[in-house]
Amino acid sequence: MTRVWQWNRPVTVREVLEDLQQERSIAYTTVMTVMDNLHQKGWVRREVDGRAYRYTAVSTRAAYSAALMNEAWSHSDNPAAALVAFFGMMSAEQREALKDAMRIVLPNLNGASELPSGEAADEATHEGVDEPADEPAGEAAEDPADDAGPETGR
Repeated sequence: MTRVWQWNRPVTVREVLEDLQQERSIAYTTVMTVMDNLHQKGWVRREVDGRAYRYTAVSTRAAYSAALMNEAWSHSDNPAAALVAFFGMMSAEQREALKDAMRIVLPNLNGASELPSGEAADEATHEGVDEPADEPAGEAAEDPADDAGPETGR
């Protein structure tokens, strides 16, 4: 999936194979099987191009990551605590990206134009929420290719 997302265009098994072979030895049939698995799972669509298929990602890597985060968050018994813990794992760069995203999203939510402020916002943020532990952060989103088979085109 990484290759398909990076190129952001329809790709053939041969193109992915040649790119992967710059890093390691891998068989054509392995790449073909993984691309077929990704198609069967709905992560890519394919169109016939001569005697080969051209594969295109169904969604962006960002959309996939967002879906993973939403899935994990929706399974939490305390979503606010999960968010606080997640925010505590963020690097300074990730926090800046979050601030940028909030500036984009908030004006579109019910006419809101800024983050909540003051004591009420502080209470809403911390009510029933444990402080994040000082533990190392894990990976926020796994590559979907991890479930695709033994070789995933990474």
